[in-house]
Amino acid sequence: MKIKRKIIEIDENKCNGCGQCVAACAEGAIQIFDGKARLVSENYCDGLAACIGECPEGALSIVEREADAFDPDAVELHLKHEVTKTQQEKGVFPHFANNNSPSETLPCGCPSSNIQLFESLCEEANQPSRYTEKGSGLTHWPVQIKLVPPTAPFLEGADLLVASDCTPLAYPYFHNDFLKGKVVLIGCPKFDDTEEYIKRFAEIFRGSSIKSITVLIMEVPCCSKMPLIVRRGMELSGQNIPIEIITISVKGKILKRVTT
Repeated sequence: MKIKRKIIEIDENKCNGCGQCVAACAEGAIQIFDGKARLVSENYCDGLAACIGECPEGALSIVEREADAFDPDAVELHLKHEVTKTQQEKGVFPHFANNNSPSETLPCGCPSSNIQLFESLCEEANQPSRYTEKGSGLTHWPVQIKLVPPTAPFLEGADLLVASDCTPLAYPYFHNDFLKGKVVLIGCPKFDDTEEYIKRFAEIFRGSSIKSITVLIMEVPCCSKMPLIVRRGMELSGQNIPIEIITISVKGKILKRVTT
């Protein structure tokens, strides 16, 4: 069904076929054909534009036009097909996999989808502990974005921490370094309803005098949607709140901090 909505548009004259937008699209909506990035199917594109910031040539833009409605079920089938195709090309057949076979992974590269072994953090064992006797920095429940009422009293005048739900597991000092003094909301921009998130944030920003927002994400394309979701909610609310975006590596290190 065609509806008027926001969708990605690719200027083939500017596109150099680098493929960075392909890696940034968690839905697999963009692929390289004949040396140019092209939209595979309109119903795979959610219109959130996580790919735009990755294009070095400025070939991507968001337009509002008649297009097929975004279909998350079709996206799921498409991604499963892409995973199967990739595994077959590599000679990996998950239905016959044993303990010595590579595990199935998701195209978005979400850290929870890959089996990875890291060096332990024992080299820090001789350093002074960064944990305090106060223990947990959590001050409220619920914490899931979709469960927190926009009128929750703990939101009023809060410094908000919006954390992708892999980050507390990846970063070992989450409570001390990020949670202290903040109200936390967690969720997954890949598997949860992004439109529901946008509406929830808009309601929160309208009804509560949020002082600042820290967005904590992983270094994977699907996580890059969280800042876009928060900003879209802010646009709908008509508010202008300072945002800091902090990116965590899959090994639990801070990669970068950006303030806007």
